[in-house]
Amino acid sequence: MNKVWLKRLAYAVLGLAVVGGFAYALREQPVLVDVAEVIEAPMRVAIREEGATRVREVYTISAPIAGHLARTVIKEGDELRAGITVVASIHPLDPPLIDRRTEAELLAARDAARSAVAIAEIELARATTALRLAQDELDRALKLFAPGIISESALQRYASQVEIQKAAVDAARATIEVRKAELASAEARLLQPAPRAGDDACCVNLTAPVDGTVLGVLARSEQAVAVGTKIAEVGDVGDLEVVVDLLSSDAVAVGPGTRASITDWGGARPLPARVRRVDPAAFTKVSALGIEEQRVNAVLDLEETDKRLGHGFRVFAEIVVWECAACLQVPIGALFREGSRWSVFVVDGDRLKRAAVEIDHMNDDVAEVKGGLAAGQRVVLHPSDKVENGSLIEVRDGAARK
Repeated sequence: MNKVWLKRLAYAVLGLAVVGGFAYALREQPVLVDVAEVIEAPMRVAIREEGATRVREVYTISAPIAGHLARTVIKEGDELRAGITVVASIHPLDPPLIDRRTEAELLAARDAARSAVAIAEIELARATTALRLAQDELDRALKLFAPGIISESALQRYASQVEIQKAAVDAARATIEVRKAELASAEARLLQPAPRAGDDACCVNLTAPVDGTVLGVLARSEQAVAVGTKIAEVGDVGDLEVVVDLLSSDAVAVGPGTRASITDWGGARPLPARVRRVDPAAFTKVSALGIEEQRVNAVLDLEETDKRLGHGFRVFAEIVVWECAACLQVPIGALFREGSRWSVFVVDGDRLKRAAVEIDHMNDDVAEVKGGLAAGQRVVLHPSDKVENGSLIEVRDGAARK
């Protein structure tokens, strides 16, 4: 009898174990999640773009005349003094400014201009003589008109001849002035450039226009140069600015005086700066993905600089477009779209509750909360497709953060 009950008891325990195993296997499993706390803290929204430094005023030294440039002895990084340091020397007569053929043509033009002046002076003498003759005839006609020997119409003809000859004299004098001006022009074309004060008689020395540093030498070797050939660029590397090209949609939020900081320039700390100007015109730039973008240049003034920075150095600029001293914020990793609204999963004990939130400003890390959450609540970061409203959760060790 006892054996029968023991057997039944064993079967009952086995059945309970099987049912308990199935119940345990089919129980709701908690989902491991990372959580973060909704906090109230300072926040700012900034535009981060790549830019470059540049000397505010770059002076390009170029050849004022055609000639032969001597080898440039300056090199990049040299310090120059305005009006003292010689940057380059140009020999104007090697090769000559006027070759033999051109000189012969200019000499012939000069001689022709001199002859034209002589002809004009002869014409003036002829017109003056004719004027005296017409005046004498008018005087005789007046004497004959009084007793009635000649008619009034004849007297008028003599008077008109005098006026015509006066006009001819004036025209001859003006012609002389024109011919003299042509002669002066022909003689000017024969002039060679005179050496400036401090220059050698054989060459023209180009000195530094300002105190500064040589940024680049554009013509280093000895060579023939034309008028306007660029030789070197000079500027003060202590007076730098930063130019950043912004998306046109971002540029409308930036204005003169906007605060910024220069980062990733190679130094240990950011350099403060402010926007001085946003260009009024945009330009098209193709991005690394091959997308055409409308970009606008913004120029920033450095409030602090570093002597290690130079012209054309790559930097990153963070331009602050909005900030608050203390505002409610949630990590953007907790946000997801539900239709046209933002939502989050809020931790409620060991369960989750979906909550709609109202979001305003956002940056790369957090978003400003205008409604739907309170400080101190915990939200799920990067919710997976296993997470839904009412899900049982287990917070991963070390995952909770502020």
